[in-house]
Amino acid sequence: MALYSAAAAVLAGLERGEGGLKSLVYNSGFPHVRQLYALVSETLRYGSVLEKLLDGAALLQAEKKVPPQLAKVLVYDLLFGKGLKCGGRWKALARRHRARLEAELARMKVRHKVSRNEDLLAPEKAVSTAALQVPRYVRVNTLKTCVDDVIDFFKRQGYTYLGKAASVEELKALSGKKFVLDLHLPELLVFPSQTDLHDNLLYTSGHIILQDKASCLPAFLLGPVAGSHVIDACAAPGNKTSHLAAILKNKGQIFAFDVDPKRVATMNTLLTRAGVTGCQLAQQDFLTVDPTDPRYSRVTHILLDPSCSGSGMVTRGLGEEAAPSAERLQALAGFQRRVLSHALSFPALQRLVYSTCSLHQEENEDVVQAVLQEWGLAFRLVTAFPSWPCRGLAAFSGAESCLRASPAETLTHGFFVAVLERCKEGAAAPSSLPAAAKENPQPGEGTETRAAPKKRKKKKQRVK
Repeated sequence: MALYSAAAAVLAGLERGEGGLKSLVYNSGFPHVRQLYALVSETLRYGSVLEKLLDGAALLQAEKKVPPQLAKVLVYDLLFGKGLKCGGRWKALARRHRARLEAELARMKVRHKVSRNEDLLAPEKAVSTAALQVPRYVRVNTLKTCVDDVIDFFKRQGYTYLGKAASVEELKALSGKKFVLDLHLPELLVFPSQTDLHDNLLYTSGHIILQDKASCLPAFLLGPVAGSHVIDACAAPGNKTSHLAAILKNKGQIFAFDVDPKRVATMNTLLTRAGVTGCQLAQQDFLTVDPTDPRYSRVTHILLDPSCSGSGMVTRGLGEEAAPSAERLQALAGFQRRVLSHALSFPALQRLVYSTCSLHQEENEDVVQAVLQEWGLAFRLVTAFPSWPCRGLAAFSGAESCLRASPAETLTHGFFVAVLERCKEGAAAPSSLPAAAKENPQPGEGTETRAAPKKRKKKKQRVK
């Protein structure tokens, strides 16, 4: 059963945008990574087929306590794999529904006029073009090393460093053992997409973090100064948490929450390897955290990356690209609105980043718009990182302040980021920064820059 639990956890992590398939498998703590990788990969490959089978057999309606990710893994091995390798209640559950599942599979084959299970898969989806073109991003963990030292290490290993990239086209052109410094993020190195660094000494020692560029944006745009108190509301597996700690230089306090005990254990391992200190992990649903608790009286920054459809994850595999049902989107958006509104209720909060790895407006712009309307003039959207090419969809006035990322335009996973700041007493309605107002290594501090005197702005320009 440990295999199925680990596979379900990896699937859930993919849906939440917490990393790529290989990263989540290698960070799972499961001893047989090849077995786990194969099971998750095949479950993803049959993803759309499994969803239809579960719906047709009404398994999730009958077994409401079974997570959908676990149900997919069990049904895959039952019908398409080598048979269930577990006993106990999960095997009993699968047996109870086996006849209905097999009947639904037979009906599906008849509808599609095929005789083999493999023929239910669309052959053109065998390889995701989007997944192939997204490079391998490597975030330098500045808690343990620096960019120059990491560059020198890779050069000694036979890699060729081409300097800082000037355009996305340069990232597309990477091949072989060549790498560059990212054009947007100062501590991000970029390698060709098929580069595998999971066995590299820098990775296993925590000196580098394998993290998609879009996933680096939330902590980067939150930009807390050293000494700040920060909440990472939905933190596991911990890549964004370790990024926050690096930005804080391990000075200050991070409160990281996740409801799953196994994911919290995985996060603890990752953070320890990354050299993170000053971080309190809690196995707790963030919605149950009391904003008036004195422990959080100094929390000024919150990073909120809640559960979402994961529709922007280009490495999720076959079938998973199918659009979620309207009912599921509505349920996810309802949860996201609740958790965002809850986060805004922390009394000392000054700045919040809301992010998802979803492409759907319902989970992104619509959520932000609804919560801003609920809070009136207490918070406003801020346009951070104005040079970023992809902006929010025009769902409401101010949506252009939000960021979007995509494989086609930014060579990343699909992502959405919104930066909210508390309005000062008597401040005007929500507004955004002019495009030229902010370009520095801490793009999150847009409001301060706009309010700064001219002399200070000139000084920053000279520093650049």
